[in-house]
Amino acid sequence: MDESAEHLARDLAPRLALLRAVAAESHVTRVAALLDVPQPTVSRWLARLGADLGTPVVTRAGRGIRLTRAGELLAEAAGHALAALEPGCRRALDEADPDRGRVALAFLHTMGGVQVPELLRGFRRRRPSVRFTLAQAPHETILAQVRSGHVDLGLTSPLPEDAADLRCVPLFEQSLVLAVAAGHRLASRSRVRIGELADEDFVGLEPGFGLRRITDELCAAAGFTPVLTFEGQETDTVRGLVAAGLGIALVPAADAGPPPGVVEVRLSPRSGRTIGLVWQAGRPMTSAVRAFRDFALTARHAPHSRLARSDDLRSDDPPRADTPVPEV
Repeated sequence: MDESAEHLARDLAPRLALLRAVAAESHVTRVAALLDVPQPTVSRWLARLGADLGTPVVTRAGRGIRLTRAGELLAEAAGHALAALEPGCRRALDEADPDRGRVALAFLHTMGGVQVPELLRGFRRRRPSVRFTLAQAPHETILAQVRSGHVDLGLTSPLPEDAADLRCVPLFEQSLVLAVAAGHRLASRSRVRIGELADEDFVGLEPGFGLRRITDELCAAAGFTPVLTFEGQETDTVRGLVAAGLGIALVPAADAGPPPGVVEVRLSPRSGRTIGLVWQAGRPMTSAVRAFRDFALTARHAPHSRLARSDDLRSDDPPRADTPVPEV
């Protein structure tokens, strides 16, 4: 765009509605009433556009006005611009309205079966018009999506530590168990220490998944590095490999119980992971996003919530309902 056209476009932007109104009404008084501005202001704006363009945009037509050829071309462009702008304005207004808007949420694959659907169902009871964009991803990808602004909130584990660009709040603890094949030597045990697993073949998730990181850290704390014979991207696949006798795995306790051929054995001492919400520090939240975040923090304390029942690691102390929320 050359400089004169760029200057004209900048000056035209605030006058788009004016040109569309002139094309529709062909009368300064009616245009002024439609735009809710004084009639002299309308005349001034039209004269200014003509001066910038180098030719009048309107001409007299009896007791009214009509657009010149140049004015018609500008009015046509104004109509196209407003047609594109107005839907965007509606979406922006939706974003600002806590009862509407959209929330982009990323979460771990293991959360998609029960926890996330329960959370969304509870929130939609209160705000049925809020829409969601959902993405399932491994831990590191979720953090990257939050940082880039691709998603508003991430539901993940482990929670980032010492990350100045992120804010997070824990929601609940999720138990980890040892998954073994039904015929495995440890299948009849009620509990097992991680140190007893040093000579076992493991199956698990690929590096970059939070559960893989936790598995590596638990084994390292027990004094060994796990040997993974198979690596995948889904815990359902991992459980299938366990059922086939291809290895053992540390996985979250299955919500509906283990699949056929798999036995879950408790770990001693009890082990788990903290699931929490993560968002970008300093990034303004829309009303809908803030409302969902605050609902999730409230839902973790609800006595009948699956979030509140998702672990067997909770202490006997009642949950605190006044946990502070970090400033965004």
